Amino acid sequence: MSRIILASASPRRRELLLQIGLQFEVVESACEEKIESSLPEEVVCELSRQKAQDVWERLQDEKAVVIGADTVVAFDGRILGKPKDEAEACLMLQSLSGNTHQVYTGVTICYTAGGSMLSHTFYEKTEVDFYPMDEKEIRDYVTTGDPLDKAGAYGIQGRCAAYIKGIRGDYNNVVGLPVGRLYQELKECLPDEESGHL
Repeated sequence: MSRIILASASPRRRELLLQIGLQFEVVESACEEKIESSLPEEVVCELSRQKAQDVWERLQDEKAVVIGADTVVAFDGRILGKPKDEAEACLMLQSLSGNTHQVYTGVTICYTAGGSMLSHTFYEKTEVDFYPMDEKEIRDYVTTGDPLDKAGAYGIQGRCAAYIKGIRGDYNNVVGLPVGRLYQELKECLPDEESGHL
């Protein structure tokens, strides 16, 4: 039976994997992130691959299946990562207010087949529409601290849900991991005799 390893310390990703009943361990990636692309779908794929491969190489366990993930928010051609402080969080939310943006999550699965390490990478994209937020609403939300550890300065599953007008795509992708797609991809990657534990 394969060990499933999540190469992320994100509590939201842990919760999503637990929600679908996966048994897994957490081993956080310590790699230095290097980005060569400016396209959000390529950036999240690159970073998820780096995280998964870093943990895979450190473990050296043929029975391990390592899952790396990275999420970014994109608006008007710009990638919005985690804000460095409250001022930047306010600026990000001002941009998103009353507009539509995209959330991309890249996922990489590293596993062994035929004695070799293989990796499979995919990304999911979700469109998110925001209601307008006034300055007080933005300040009040930012002072909760909730936006500071989240790409795009908001969490769809928290207080910011009050400003979500609608989404097109996978809700869980916006939280941080498209677990439905991930589960299907895991079934494809793992040999039949190994997939029964999923």
